[in-house]
Amino acid sequence: MKVELLVVEDCPNEGPAAAVVRRALDEIGLSTVQVTIRVVTSQAEAEQIGFLGSPSVLINGQDPFAEPDHSPAMACRLYRDDTTVSGVPPIRRLRQALKQAAAPTAQ
Repeated sequence: MKVELLVVEDCPNEGPAAAVVRRALDEIGLSTVQVTIRVVTSQAEAEQIGFLGSPSVLINGQDPFAEPDHSPAMACRLYRDDTTVSGVPPIRRLRQALKQAAAPTAQ
C-alpha cells in the first residue's frame, strides 16, 4: 500500500494530519506502511495530480475524500465529518478508507 500526504509549503496542518494518518494506520494493524510527504509547489502540479488542497491524503494514488465539485487548488483544505469541520481528515473515515484499500479484492 502506498500512502502519501500532499501539502503546500508551511501548511499548518501538515503535522496534525501526518499524526492522524500514522495513528489510523497503527490502529488498523498497518504500522509497517510508510507515509510519504510530498510538497506541491505549483498550480500546474496541483492540476496534474488532482490536488484538492493541503493537506490531502492519497491511498494508492486515490484521494478517498475527493468531492466532485472541488477543483485542484493551492489552498488549505477543510474536511467535514458529521457536525465538525477540521483541517485534518477525520480519523474514522480515514481508517475506513485504509481498511478498504488493504482488503484483498474479490475474485
